[in-house]
Amino acid sequence: MGILHPDMLLYIAAGGLVGLAIGLTGVGGGSLMTPLLLLFGFPPQTAIGTDLLYAAITKSSGMVLHARRGNVDWKIVGRLAAGSLPAALITALLLGSVFTNAAQYRPLLTTSLGLMLMFTAIVLIFKTRLRQSAQSGQGWLAAMQAHDLGWTVAMGIVLGVLVTLSSVGAGAIGTALLLVLYPRLKPVRVVGTDLAHAVPLTLIAGLGHLFLGHVDWRLLLALLMGSLPAIYLGTHLGTRLPDRLMHPILVTVLLGLGVKYALL
Repeated sequence: MGILHPDMLLYIAAGGLVGLAIGLTGVGGGSLMTPLLLLFGFPPQTAIGTDLLYAAITKSSGMVLHARRGNVDWKIVGRLAAGSLPAALITALLLGSVFTNAAQYRPLLTTSLGLMLMFTAIVLIFKTRLRQSAQSGQGWLAAMQAHDLGWTVAMGIVLGVLVTLSSVGAGAIGTALLLVLYPRLKPVRVVGTDLAHAVPLTLIAGLGHLFLGHVDWRLLLALLMGSLPAIYLGTHLGTRLPDRLMHPILVTVLLGLGVKYALL
């Protein structure tokens, strides 16, 4: 399939659309790219596996930039990775050993995707309130913050499993975990730390899916060709568009898609 084939041009355009949305809203591509690939007719395992490597590549430049500016708390990254990376690897291995073929675990993937899309939308709705509650340090939040090491590793395990099954959550949900467990972390370090953890997590999960034969390389190339310049464009346009316009649209789309795939 040549680069000028209609399907390849469609995938490049899709990458551009998602890249623009990433630049405008800051929300990770998994929340948008995997559902879009499913709408194109790709099997869930191919959509998820390809999107995980797509996410690892597209997030890398942001991670490097934040690392150079000192916006990454590597201790927290290590705690999250201690739980998430083994969990992602084990989840991929279990998919390949417990089930005889991808058709058997397809419902598990689509249901996980739907639930994670809805959870991401809820996090976006209550993000400000969550930050305020975490900073107050009361009740169960205070108990979690007092044992942040154990909770960080435990939440990393949960995130590793769910990201591997759905390709969604390394960004928005990872950020929410940092807001809850580390309320004194500056916003820019929350973003940088989350990116620094999301890159290896999506890479390991993506390589697990690659081992299972779930990655379409031509599709991945087309998506990257469209998205990389679009992310740059969206980032510049995003400074001119109010959050009050973009976030309601994004939340509505994620909730709708989440319900659709959770009920498949």
